Amino acid sequence: MCARGISSSDISITQTNNPQPKTPNEELKFGNVTSDHMLTIQWRKNTKWETPQIRPTQNLSLSPAASCLHYGLQCFEGMKAYKAVDDTIRLFRPDKNMARLRRSMKALHMPTDDWRDEELLECIKELVRVDKSWIPEGEGYSLYLRPTCIATHPFLGLAPPEDVLLYCITSPVGPYYTSGFQPVRLTADTKQVRAWPGGTGNSKVGGNYGPTMKPAAEAAERGYQQVLWLFDDTITEVGAMNVFFVLLNKETGEKEIITAPLTRGDILPGVTRLSILDLARNWTDYKVVERFLTMTEVRNAASDGRLLEAFGAGTAAVVVPVSCIEYQGQDIDIPNTTGEVTKRVWDQITGIQYGKIRGPDDTWSVVV
Repeated sequence: MCARGISSSDISITQTNNPQPKTPNEELKFGNVTSDHMLTIQWRKNTKWETPQIRPTQNLSLSPAASCLHYGLQCFEGMKAYKAVDDTIRLFRPDKNMARLRRSMKALHMPTDDWRDEELLECIKELVRVDKSWIPEGEGYSLYLRPTCIATHPFLGLAPPEDVLLYCITSPVGPYYTSGFQPVRLTADTKQVRAWPGGTGNSKVGGNYGPTMKPAAEAAERGYQQVLWLFDDTITEVGAMNVFFVLLNKETGEKEIITAPLTRGDILPGVTRLSILDLARNWTDYKVVERFLTMTEVRNAASDGRLLEAFGAGTAAVVVPVSCIEYQGQDIDIPNTTGEVTKRVWDQITGIQYGKIRGPDDTWSVVV
């Protein structure tokens, strides 16, 4: 047992005696299959972090009074392991996921001061090594990693957790699009608000996602694949992704890539979002702008012919082009459904993920 912090050097590995058959690439769907092993690390208030364990994937045993089941004391991450063109296994900017997981745990008053990001990341790398045969080959294919932290304290009172389980499961996944880019139709006409200043929108906690299911289902019934979330009239996110718009500036004529800033605390600091901003700031033909864009501005830009393209951005798909936005009962059509910026972002980020091109520095593509 570790005295306090997470120690990757103490990791215990128990291999499965009943390996599962692999799902053929063409049958892979997001989140349907889990691989043979999982990582678990238990924390208790009195003993702190226990020995990290890699063991066969199995169900968890929880008290029905566990506070994660009653008060939403759970958070998670989403990241991927890729089989690169040189046959190495790579993670894309995993230090950003570790830092965000820590921030999410801190938002839920979970233990964050007695472990190092590097130690947890090394434990996750070891899990990937153990299950490396589960990483499907080919561009668009990867092993999805889901680090998760839940409060297992069996207590019905509303209090900081005294027992926490940090675990990671993995799932082989295929391309988000099976036949090229599939532009999506959005609706901004919903009364619901995904996040707000002073809330938890900037953390990856389960409570941000559950309440979005109903408005998303209602949108689908009306022919829209995602909800474009607004706060008053300002655009925040799309579905469970960050969102970008490409506009011609009315005053200067410059082409601008616009996304909401992190200053209000209601925007998730996505790793893909950050990567798009970091890459695009080196482009000379576009200006990167972090500001709150309103739907009124988008509607006016569309009317003036200045709305060039829009896309969502996240780990699952990298980029999702947008073809239409419903706003105040009318559809705003976007002419370039898979525009220049969308394609360039896709090419550069996937190129780095699969080792085809070098990232700005070594933290962008980490060999396991």
